[in-house]
Amino acid sequence: MLSDVSFNYYPSVKWVAMDTQELLAPDAGSPLGRSRGRVLDLLRAAGSPLSVQEVADQTGLHANTARFHLDGLVRAGQASREPQARATPGRPSMAYRATGGGPGGERRYRLLAEMLVSLIRGMMPEPGRAAAEAGREWGAYFTEQPPPYQRLTAAESVQRLTAILEDLGFGPQPVAEGGQYQVRLHECPFREIAQHQQDVVCALHHGLMQGALDKMRAPLTAGRLEPFAGPSLCVAHLAAHHEPGRRGPSQDPSQPGG
Repeated sequence: MLSDVSFNYYPSVKWVAMDTQELLAPDAGSPLGRSRGRVLDLLRAAGSPLSVQEVADQTGLHANTARFHLDGLVRAGQASREPQARATPGRPSMAYRATGGGPGGERRYRLLAEMLVSLIRGMMPEPGRAAAEAGREWGAYFTEQPPPYQRLTAAESVQRLTAILEDLGFGPQPVAEGGQYQVRLHECPFREIAQHQQDVVCALHHGLMQGALDKMRAPLTAGRLEPFAGPSLCVAHLAAHHEPGRRGPSQDPSQPGG
């Protein structure tokens, strides 16, 4: 647990009036995102159902990330899930195949997100801390842990974090300046809600990066997230991890890719 990180992100956040008509409008058919689109293309091209591991192997995604995208496609009605036959006794594993399309009806996911964020802000005594904790759990879930006793360099950790953020749609750009690491985020999949709910949404995103770095036993942590540092830009400032046995970034002279 990162006890030295503040979760009172934006105590002076001002409430912004929401456009009711925009909020209640049905969600447009939004792009799937690069990784989920690749998963759907793979399912469509396959001649038979694919397992989570087969999808992970063929796309280069971590198995948990592949499962996340597959289950998202199932919820959207673009894929179906079915048990695979087993040669030995035991619980059958699941396989996925593309379907013709989703069920009818309009979607209002932004409205759902606004409701859930307002619930956290209204009911939790420390909404930023609760959101950050949820982000850490999900960040760890999306991340592959290195084998025992294997330690990543700072550059390797940044590259792995960048890949996770790319899969989630953040448009990340890793930067190293004077031995310090940043990840510049040029997209935000939560932008419309984050603009007026920063104390919850940005805390969630901050925790997600912390959880991912902690799961990979990185020598870095996401020390600070600077939201809306510029037009279409947020900046994650990475810092040395101070837990015993962790190596700091100063011990790794290599640079992350841009």
